[in-house]
Order: sequence, then structure tokens, then C-alpha cells
Amino acid sequence: MTHLQPTLHFVAFRGDEFWSAVRIWGRPDFIHRRWDQRAKREIAPGDTIIFATGSEADPPSGYNGNDLDEPSP
Repeated sequence: MTHLQPTLHFVAFRGDEFWSAVRIWGRPDFIHRRWDQRAKREIAPGDTIIFATGSEADPPSGYNGNDLDEPSP
């Protein structure tokens, strides 16, 4: 059985709010440009999801956006 390391996801951050979140949570492993079906299926149990606005309960966008991967330190 493979155990995945929990990851940190930022959703829909833009501008200075991104750096404010980094100061609090650290650098994310994944940056999702919007809450969409792709982002939703990439979230694994145990992961931490930080939303700029909204929450996981919001309906995902009908359009998928691409993601940005942040290298681990």
C-alpha cells in the first residue's frame, strides 16, 4: 500500500493575497487557478486546501483551468 504525503493546495489566489497566505501556511505544493473539477479530483484525503474566496462546498467551475506546480524546498 502506498501512502501519499499530504499536500497544500491554494485555490483562486491572485496578487498580494497569495503572499499573505504563504506567510501563514508556507509555499503550496499546488496552485489551482480556480475551483474546478480538475482541482477537486486532485485533492486527496488529508490534504490542506486554502481558498482565496469560497470553500470546498461551492460548486466547481464548468471550465477547467491549468495548475501551477511549486517545487518543494
